Amino acid sequence: MSTVSLKDAKAGLSSYVDDAIKGEFVTITRHGKPVAALVPLEAARIAQRTLKPGRPSFASYLKRFPGGEFERNPSPARDVDL
Repeated sequence: MSTVSLKDAKAGLSSYVDDAIKGEFVTITRHGKPVAALVPLEAARIAQRTLKPGRPSFASYLKRFPGGEFERNPSPARDVDL
């Protein structure tokens, strides 16, 4: 894992991309503080899946309802004039 300043990263971006392709992580700093990272694409995909889990379906949301199962209304449906 290497650490470079933003200025150096701009000047040598292609070589740092080559490092990332080889599997290395490159930390980019601004004013001496880490602000970004250049990582291999597979590592970025793993991070995205971890940080953004899929949205649950509406059915699974209802299954987690703390009240349990819903009871159906036994009364007959009302007539509607169209």
